[in-house]
Amino acid sequence: MTYLYIYKFGSLNDEGEYSVNGFKTIPIIIFWFIYLCVIEVTVNSTLGNFIVRLTPVDLQTENKITLKQSFLRHIVDLLDMFFFGLVAIIIIKNSNDSQRLGDLLAKTKVIEAD
Repeated sequence: MTYLYIYKFGSLNDEGEYSVNGFKTIPIIIFWFIYLCVIEVTVNSTLGNFIVRLTPVDLQTENKITLKQSFLRHIVDLLDMFFFGLVAIIIIKNSNDSQRLGDLLAKTKVIEAD
């Protein structure tokens, strides 16, 4: 979706690449927020987690996560995916509850869905 949006509404630069700037980036941010945060809170998982039957929960209570926790989980996704997920793998292997950086920040963990 993001690629199509950038191709349709972006500008071609000198290097032959499309990009969006300024206000044209707002729909991308809104889509990111709705797809990852709102849907995760509403349905208890993102599409990927739903497919593999996982759900994020509050670390202490194991209840559903809040919108704020979902936002915090995903705001650092780019750092987690750095070097093909190597950062996430290192952090997961060294945390007590197999948490990635976003989970540590949001005080959440991911468990198998019922």
